[in-house]
Amino acid sequence: MTTTATEDPRETPGAGRPADEHASPSGTAGASGAPGAALAVLPGVLASALAWTDAHRTRFALPDDVLEPHTQVNATLKPLGELAQLGSTIRRTTAPGAPEHELAGDLVAYAWEQLHEGALLLELLRAEPFAAYPYEIYAAFAGYGLRHEGFEALARPLTATRAWAHTEQHANRQLGLVNSERRVGVVTHTDAGGVLSRTWLGGLSEPWMFEGPSGYALTHTVFHLTDWGRMPDRVPGKIDGYLRTWLPAWTDGCLESGQWDLTGELLAVAASLPGPAPAELLDAVWPVLADVQHPTGCVPETGVPVQDPAPDPYPFIDCYHSTLVTAFAAALSLRSLRQTDARTDETTPGRERHTP
Repeated sequence: MTTTATEDPRETPGAGRPADEHASPSGTAGASGAPGAALAVLPGVLASALAWTDAHRTRFALPDDVLEPHTQVNATLKPLGELAQLGSTIRRTTAPGAPEHELAGDLVAYAWEQLHEGALLLELLRAEPFAAYPYEIYAAFAGYGLRHEGFEALARPLTATRAWAHTEQHANRQLGLVNSERRVGVVTHTDAGGVLSRTWLGGLSEPWMFEGPSGYALTHTVFHLTDWGRMPDRVPGKIDGYLRTWLPAWTDGCLESGQWDLTGELLAVAASLPGPAPAELLDAVWPVLADVQHPTGCVPETGVPVQDPAPDPYPFIDCYHSTLVTAFAAALSLRSLRQTDARTDETTPGRERHTP
């Protein structure tokens, strides 16, 4: 699913759409969007992406043989874990009582039911005590308040082993494990700051070295650092400035090459920064991604947006993640922009407060 952000799509993104109906999605992040353009499309993008996800919730269901060695984790447990992680963030980011808030919570509850309220994760941990992924999936629920006593009783001694502390993995993955430990509420096996310094982002790598794998490593570094956008103040000042400077160029490259999934992740990063929202970037990019979104609410990972009016224009495996990411980024962007507006209202004399 990881792709190179600089590769050319087979055609210009948006080709085949009537000129008077849709603007071309290609290469617009470098230009400023109209002020408020993001807020104009974000509620609809969020609602539509969540509606598609809800309509396809059974596609996230786990097979009966999920515990068998031959079962592919990336096609079963991974999508369900992503549903839980991104759904729980959307739930926390949206206002209580809003339809999106309630639907996101319902999707998390569905994912928890699929895992037999954590019992299935306990079986996975027993079978693979050396694996981190059952713990990371569990942490998504634990951070939301859903816990399983038996899982934690077994995980506690396992995460205290030398093997756990010395598992060899990429720095951004290790940062994810640290965040999982924080969510569960145990002592972290290493210092997050030291791990961050070893990531592509933490090293403030040359921006022209950005491509697909480094892009996904970068976005997940921010997600793990900020607990999926919930704690923007964890982003150090130097990294905040670096991202604000280079996100527009990187996002523009993703738009030009039709990398919609990575575009969504970069938008989520932009909305996870401390302080004022990067409104100029959000206003430029969100209308483009809204144009790529199919009327059913799904968003393709890469390539030319199709014009097929069918209920399922893309295979599920080719759009579920990018659709979830779009909803996740939309929820974070709405929060960031509204908080910025609220701060402006409070500091501008005589300005009437208004929340879109």
